[in-house]
Amino acid sequence: MSDTSEFDGLLDFSKALEEYAKVSDNVMEEEEKIAQDFVKDLLKLPSPKSKISKSGYTHLISTFSYRKKAKEIEIGWGKYYGHMVERGTIKMKSSHPHLVPLWNRNSKRYIESFKKRNNL
Repeated sequence: MSDTSEFDGLLDFSKALEEYAKVSDNVMEEEEKIAQDFVKDLLKLPSPKSKISKSGYTHLISTFSYRKKAKEIEIGWGKYYGHMVERGTIKMKSSHPHLVPLWNRNSKRYIESFKKRNNL
């Protein structure tokens, strides 16, 4: 007679693997939802009053967006000089980061919403 209690742990492990397999099928969609939440938060950042009143001027913070490439999602600026503001340049006294501090502040919330959507 074999005792089925020996295999209970394996059955539980098998069920857990099935749940993770379901989530792994739609990883890109989940990453896109997280990217959407992150960009929403970025767009809520306060943009300082600009002295530029030229028509067609858009503040850097208003240009945050994401795009899908092959198997990854990039989040960034719509302006070519965005990375210079984020990291700073030789001519700047300091950098003015937006992406990293906001991600560090809200990453737990994004992960929790991911877990909630996927019943993990």
